[in-house]
Amino acid sequence: MHALRILHVLLLSVAVYSKGLMFQPLDCADIYNDGSKTSGVYRMYPAGPNSPRYVYCDMDTDGGKWTVFQRRMDGTVNFYRGWDQYKNGFGHAAGEYWLGLDTIYLLTLKKNYELRVDMEDFDGQKAYAFYSSFAISPKVTDPELDGYKLQVTGFKDGGAGDSLTYHSGMKFSTFDRDQEINCAVNAVGGY
Repeated sequence: MHALRILHVLLLSVAVYSKGLMFQPLDCADIYNDGSKTSGVYRMYPAGPNSPRYVYCDMDTDGGKWTVFQRRMDGTVNFYRGWDQYKNGFGHAAGEYWLGLDTIYLLTLKKNYELRVDMEDFDGQKAYAFYSSFAISPKVTDPELDGYKLQVTGFKDGGAGDSLTYHSGMKFSTFDRDQEINCAVNAVGGY
C-alpha cells in the first residue's frame, strides 16, 4: 500500500447557469461557461460583489468546471491549523490552500454540487473518489453553530475507496475545536 497525497478536492456545480449584466461568477462552473477553459487561479464571488475570493479552477479533469477547495501538492503549507483558519481559509490558490468553511458553505447553499477527491501517490499512481451530492450544513442559517456538518451521498469508486460516507452528518473538527472523537488530532488536520 502506497501513501497517498491529496492533489485536489473538487466541487462541480450541477445547477443551471445564468449570466447577469455584470459577470460575477459564483464558482468555476460559471467561469467555464463564460468561456475560460484553462485551469488556473480565478476570482469568484460566493458572498456577493464585495467579497471576492481567489480559487483554483480545474478545467481539465473529467470535463472541467471544478472549483478546488483544498489543494495539497508538496507539503509547503501546514494543514494542522486551528478553527478560525479553517473557517476563513488559508494558503494561496496558486499553490497549496484551503478555501474556507464559510466560503464552501456559501457555495453549497446556492447550488447543488458533486465532489471529487483526486489523489496521487509518490510513485505517480492516481485514484479518485466521487460523490454525486456534497454540501456543508445544508438548510441551516448558522453553519458554524451547526458545526459545518458534512453531507455526502452517491459514492463512486475511482480506486481511492470511500472515506467520506461514514463521516456524512459529522461536524468539522480542528485541534482546538474537536467536535468528533479526536478526529482532528488523530488525522493531524481538519475533518
